Amino acid sequence: MSYCVHCGVELEQSARRCPLCNTPVIDPAILAAEDAQTFFPTQPAKVEPVSRRGMAMLISSMLASVAVCCGLLNLVLKPHMAWSFFVVGAAAMLWVWAVLPLITPKTPLWLRLTLDVAAVGLYVWIISLALHGQRWFVGLAVPLLLFSAITVGVIGWIVKRRHSILSTVTMVLAALGCYGLEIELCYDRFVSHGVSLSWSLVVCAVCFGLCVPLVVIRRVPSLREEARRRFHV
Repeated sequence: MSYCVHCGVELEQSARRCPLCNTPVIDPAILAAEDAQTFFPTQPAKVEPVSRRGMAMLISSMLASVAVCCGLLNLVLKPHMAWSFFVVGAAAMLWVWAVLPLITPKTPLWLRLTLDVAAVGLYVWIISLALHGQRWFVGLAVPLLLFSAITVGVIGWIVKRRHSILSTVTMVLAALGCYGLEIELCYDRFVSHGVSLSWSLVVCAVCFGLCVPLVVIRRVPSLREEARRRFHV
């Protein structure tokens, strides 16, 4: 049995206010339960996104620690063999690929691709120094890197032009077919000092063979609309 704390009138069990003086009925047990802290949060917390600078510092510290640790190990284990150059070069290449875009997000596409290719070239040059392979670096690696840079630049330019999907795929396939010819041409000139194309002709034929139906679909309105309806292109 409960009573009003103000006027002493007997209250019903379900009463929320006193029927005589309109005083609110407060149950101390309910207040204690509401004030008790739970072990787990009742609402999901909002996590702030990591800034670009913070992510760049994290990746840089990881790559630097790996490079330093491998360099110190190289001094202890087999110091006559500079195997740590491979790790240091790879860390530098990954830093250019991953950290520079975070630090300079507004870098033009052509400059970013140039830096990426230069990082790969530097890594291959370090490998050539460790393996005493300056001949294959100049005669094979440098032309391949140049052709790769040109191909990647062309593909990046094609994608940036925002053509239709059919036109973009057609031009990318043509660029990849030409790239296959360039790779085998560089290899033949370095190894046999001649030109004897084989597998690159197959790659080129497949790429340009796929371009033909794509061009036909692009030029014929009925086929183009059917492709858009079926594949949402």
